[in-house]
Amino acid sequence: MTPSTASSGPGAPGLDIPAVTVTPGDIATTTLTVRNDSDIVEAYDLRVVGDCAAWTTVEPARVSLYPGTSETVTLRLEPPRSPEIRAGEMPLGVRVLPNEHPDAVRVLETTVHIGEFHELKTELSPRRRRGWLRGRYRLAVRNQGNTAVQVRFTPGQAGEELGFAFAPAQPKLEPGESAEVGLRVRTAKPVWFGDPVVWPFTVDTTEAGDQEEPAESRWDDPVARPPLDAEFVQIPIFPKWLLVLLAALLALLLAWFTLVRPAVRSAAEEAATEAVQPRPTPAGEQEAGESPGAGADSRPGGGGQESGAEAGAAGSGGDGSGSPAGGGTTAGGQQSSATIDLKTGTGATRTGTYKVPENSVFGVTDIVVANFQGDEGVMTISFGDRKITTIALETFRNQDYHWVTPIKIPENDTVTINVTCAKPGTPATGRQASECHEVLNVSGVLSTTTQ
Repeated sequence: MTPSTASSGPGAPGLDIPAVTVTPGDIATTTLTVRNDSDIVEAYDLRVVGDCAAWTTVEPARVSLYPGTSETVTLRLEPPRSPEIRAGEMPLGVRVLPNEHPDAVRVLETTVHIGEFHELKTELSPRRRRGWLRGRYRLAVRNQGNTAVQVRFTPGQAGEELGFAFAPAQPKLEPGESAEVGLRVRTAKPVWFGDPVVWPFTVDTTEAGDQEEPAESRWDDPVARPPLDAEFVQIPIFPKWLLVLLAALLALLLAWFTLVRPAVRSAAEEAATEAVQPRPTPAGEQEAGESPGAGADSRPGGGGQESGAEAGAAGSGGDGSGSPAGGGTTAGGQQSSATIDLKTGTGATRTGTYKVPENSVFGVTDIVVANFQGDEGVMTISFGDRKITTIALETFRNQDYHWVTPIKIPENDTVTINVTCAKPGTPATGRQASECHEVLNVSGVLSTTTQ
């Protein structure tokens, strides 16, 4: 810088320091001459004041002068490369304080022209994104220069497969200001099958108008800004494992329709044919009443299965002609039925009977037992000395048995039910009963015996 001089002394006018130009990050110097025009030895303290004082020094900061002598000091300006040091003009002052005549203090002033410098810092995240058709990225840009700039983003890609959109497209940033910009990358065509496709691309950050400026106007840029590298991985719509799964399912369907389904249908048809064919009756079943329930059921629900209808107390059978039962001599017979209605207290055991009349044989073909309250306990049914069955009451509400070959009960013999009541149930009234209540209806052919 061109040196300048100034005089200082009682009554001396002095000269101000000329303007200085400096760029942040660089160093600029100027000189100041201090002269003692007094008649005594004087010491002068020099101190920088103003906005530039933080990064400006005086060397030396104190001088001692004999009358009529002078000394030159150096002002050294070292502004840091920071956005806080804005481009433009800043005042600079140097206070000269005589020790012997402090009332003669003077402040020499000048203007410092701060030059512009440009520096942008940009980060792109994530660097790798996966998607079917589009991917979203985030650009963080910061203006680390000392002047306001408008930022422009230039994408680059080897082909024309990708489209780019920035939001906002050209943000304006003050010194030290940051902004976040959204980047959306989109492909024109989907990938249906196969391996993922990797699309590399770059993003270059520039200041709007940089291309129009000549290269020498941007001599202060320390280094060129390299573009940011990123990738968009386009994944297929249908991945490989899905194709393998579809192929396996198709193979299973083909196997079902060609192999399994015909075999199942054939087995089902064979089972249905076997079920509808009549079975031969064993010779032992033609004998009279060898075992209860040995014959085939004559109605659905027979053989000890529960019937679906509610049963109350059964009535007497209607008139009808019956064929004589084999194994004895009978003069004739008619359909007949009898009902045993038995009530049993809680924890008690009671027996109800029906006695076959004299000179008669009762050929039993059907019995129906009703537990319409849902009592809990045990019931045993006997024909004479022969026990027919024992049933837990809580397992049924209505139960019926049927025999094709009647079970013969001779005269004066009995049909007996024995009930042990554990807990009375709840009938349709909704109130728990005070005692168990079971009904047995026995029906068949009552035949008269002859001598």
